[in-house]
Amino acid sequence: MSMFRQLNADEIECRVAQISDKGLFLLLYKDARCDMNILDETVGAKNWKREHTRDNKNCIVSIWDDEKKQWVSKEDTGTESNTEAEKGLASDSFKRACVNWGIGRELYTAPKIWIPSDEKAKKCNIKIGRNGKPVCYDKFSVAKLTYKPNGDIENLAIRNDSMGIVAFVHQSK
Repeated sequence: MSMFRQLNADEIECRVAQISDKGLFLLLYKDARCDMNILDETVGAKNWKREHTRDNKNCIVSIWDDEKKQWVSKEDTGTESNTEAEKGLASDSFKRACVNWGIGRELYTAPKIWIPSDEKAKKCNIKIGRNGKPVCYDKFSVAKLTYKPNGDIENLAIRNDSMGIVAFVHQSK
């Protein structure tokens, strides 16, 4: 089990991963500030550090082990973002290195999040953009989140903040 606590609902963000005229799939993610806050909270601001190598492609997150009197490191590689490529690359490699420490690893246990847009179960507003492809400007947030004893996501509710409704509910059996 990780030395780090699980993410709270308000620390998780939602991003559209795929979209069609019938609905969209959401991804759950954490931002780099969330990782920094959890590192500060758990090991102390002076007991961790990050280093970037290979033009920000790799990030090494090290935590001071007082018992061994040495830094213990974990490393990972990131990918560029669509906006601010260099900054996004540094942020992504840092977030991935933090997952190696266990921060936010539970996000990988999230169910597939499908938000329909059909008239019968309209949970999001999809329009056709200038380029002829579907777009959605709705804002989504995690409304409810609980974990199983093993750390996997048990219950999850996603709210469409723009429409003021719960758009997705998942309950493990």
